[in-house]
Amino acid sequence: MRGVNDPVAAVSVSIPDAGDPPREDPEPRTRGTVDFDTLFEEHFPALVRYCHRLTGDGDVAEDAAQEAMVRFFHGEVSGTPEGIRGWLFRTATNVVRDRYRVEGNRRRLLEANPVRPSPSDGPDERLEREERREDVRRALDRLGDRDQEILLMRYEGFSYREIAEAIGVAATSVGTLLARAEARFATSYRGREADA
Repeated sequence: MRGVNDPVAAVSVSIPDAGDPPREDPEPRTRGTVDFDTLFEEHFPALVRYCHRLTGDGDVAEDAAQEAMVRFFHGEVSGTPEGIRGWLFRTATNVVRDRYRVEGNRRRLLEANPVRPSPSDGPDERLEREERREDVRRALDRLGDRDQEILLMRYEGFSYREIAEAIGVAATSVGTLLARAEARFATSYRGREADA
């Protein structure tokens, strides 16, 4: 149960019905005390990186991050900065899950749209980096959804409290969940070395 001081509990959302007439806001880029442009500049790059790590596909990541921002912009979302950040990342996670639930096979999408290395690297460095990236992706793919989310959120710089808000657990359990997820990832990653 969420407490009164819980930032996620303080985030409220009201998404207009498709049949509702369009609203005419005097300041369409501001929602209460949250300036959309500032929020976008602060959170969009991290949201895209998070979604990219979650999906392995830059185009899908950008689409999911944009969809989360659009939902924020069109919805009546308010709350603390931490609560809004958690809401954005949770919404992006759900967008990604919904996309793969409908479209299925993430592997097919990753192979169809591989991440392109920077042109400054030589062929050996590009190949090595791509192989490492694939090894990490395979190790992540063998983990459960929650383990993936926890590891990617922590890698993105989320605090334990923010991770707890995003996945719906007590902040005091995040350390244990993170340690277990890291151990499962390490085992999964080492397993790929044994297969080679």
